[in-house]
Amino acid sequence: MSDTTAETAIETAEEVGADGLGPAVLASVGSVVLALYFYYVRGDKQRGQFVGLWPVTILGLASYFKLSEIRQLLADGAE
Repeated sequence: MSDTTAETAIETAEEVGADGLGPAVLASVGSVVLALYFYYVRGDKQRGQFVGLWPVTILGLASYFKLSEIRQLLADGAE
């Protein structure tokens, strides 16, 4: 890896920021809590399992969009 590539990668990492997937993580934690509520408190096991699948989907979409943002920043930095 050349010095310019390393510098570009460092600059891109700084631009993306340390907050990462903030809102997506909060939504995922909320859906886990909601799934546990449906499953154990209300006794609706099927709904609890359905809602329990949401965090994976939310985090997967957030990761995809974050990677798209990183790819765009790298493409802009290479020009």
